[in-house]
Amino acid sequence: MVSLKLRALSVCAAATLLFATPPVRAQVTPIVDLGYAQYQGAVNTDNNIAHFFGIRFAAPPIGDLRFRAPQPPANISGMQLATTQPIGCSITEDCLYLNVYYPSTEGGAPPKNLPTLVWIYGGGYTSGQAAGYNGEDIIRQSNNGIVVVVIQYRLGLFGFLAGSEVKKDGDLNAGLLDQDFALRWVNKYACISKFGGDPTKVTIWGESAGAGSVLQQVIAHGGQTKPKLFRGAITSSSWLPSQYRFDDPVPELAFNEVLTQTNCATATDSMSCLRALDTAVLQAVNGNISRFKGTIPFPPVVDEVFITQRPTLSLLEGKVNGDAFLGVVNAFEGTVFVDQSISITAANYSLELFPNFGPAQARVVGALYAGLGTDQFQVNAVYGESILICPTYYLLNAFRGRAFKGEFAIPPALHSMDLAYYFPSRSAPPFNNAAFINAFAQSFTSFIINLDPNIKVDTTTITPHWNKFDIGDTEMLFNQTAVDGLPVVQPIETSLDLLERCLFWNSVGSLTAQ
Repeated sequence: MVSLKLRALSVCAAATLLFATPPVRAQVTPIVDLGYAQYQGAVNTDNNIAHFFGIRFAAPPIGDLRFRAPQPPANISGMQLATTQPIGCSITEDCLYLNVYYPSTEGGAPPKNLPTLVWIYGGGYTSGQAAGYNGEDIIRQSNNGIVVVVIQYRLGLFGFLAGSEVKKDGDLNAGLLDQDFALRWVNKYACISKFGGDPTKVTIWGESAGAGSVLQQVIAHGGQTKPKLFRGAITSSSWLPSQYRFDDPVPELAFNEVLTQTNCATATDSMSCLRALDTAVLQAVNGNISRFKGTIPFPPVVDEVFITQRPTLSLLEGKVNGDAFLGVVNAFEGTVFVDQSISITAANYSLELFPNFGPAQARVVGALYAGLGTDQFQVNAVYGESILICPTYYLLNAFRGRAFKGEFAIPPALHSMDLAYYFPSRSAPPFNNAAFINAFAQSFTSFIINLDPNIKVDTTTITPHWNKFDIGDTEMLFNQTAVDGLPVVQPIETSLDLLERCLFWNSVGSLTAQ
């Protein structure tokens, strides 16, 4: 199968980009020949940014390919119109597509050798689609200095069904393998060069589960992914819920629940039974299992091949892919994940969140969070820090000496509120201050281009010098003044109490399954 993969994708290296250039600029139609298919994109004449929507990067993962690693796309005859957004993986299984955006020159031609961003959407590994993220937004904040790729990957049980039976007759972490396959499309076979991108200057970036996905790609293959697929990694809210070994009782229980709900429990061959089901049946199961043993029902697992060991252990040992890292969190990440109507202590909540915890660990949690405010505030902090904020510090330490840390604190600074500042066409930024927006958003594009936010896209932004995290535990705060609403962008030192709490969470990684 490897040789087939090489045959199907290596054609990108010899592919050509053609242009139909009629007299009227509005009719420019760039065409790319990828060898296995030709795609016709379009140019937004308002900003001269070209886009190709719905490029197939892998074969449809249907039929016998359900629950298996992605395979190369078949040859497609005729011109494929790439001007319609692909359908998301929460709607259809035939969803392994990606979108490409680039700043075009006159006539729709691409630039040459620009740094490339690959965006991975969030959504709890259960929802999300490429259509929700307009690459034009990022390109504008880069002063037309990058190419943007937005990828799709299988979700829910389609992408993350685990258990010993899947190991025997399928591939674990299929959704992560989809991401890896898309990165290989971009990088190894130089497909992205046909759109003006440099395959040696790739940065991966995601938010929430997308940031969690970046973390997974960083630790993939024990930090020894070959060939090198990216040089930079950015996480916006590094979501790391419990990630058990594939045959742990928790994923096995989830697998058995799937069999029960699909009437495959008594089948002689459970995997064949599941592959024979209509997509809608499995989609219904995704909706029926909303919370499972302190975690989501279908998170990534330790499969011992792609993810070789617990993520926190890989990070602790510095086994990472990539050359540099930028991590940003929201100040109050946990609030949206916690039922605000239920009264519970931080200690008792930790027992619910992490089923392997015992009284000893719960007592430590109670002591560590006792001084933070009300019980509700403490509970919010337990979730936010253990699953989103502290994993970012684990990444910072793994990339020590080559990492930057930021905190988004525009009130109320809840999970995902930073997204509007990266993708304003998705939703308008609540703090509509141009100086702040440019300072914040261009920190990311500067990093994508130079692996250093201090080498600015626009030297006039208000962001001061940004030390690496290891220099005095330095972070960059992005906030506003309470009285007159002026932007506040300044370096701060990480709270020692927060670092102490993160040290505890890291020490119990074997119990939290992180």
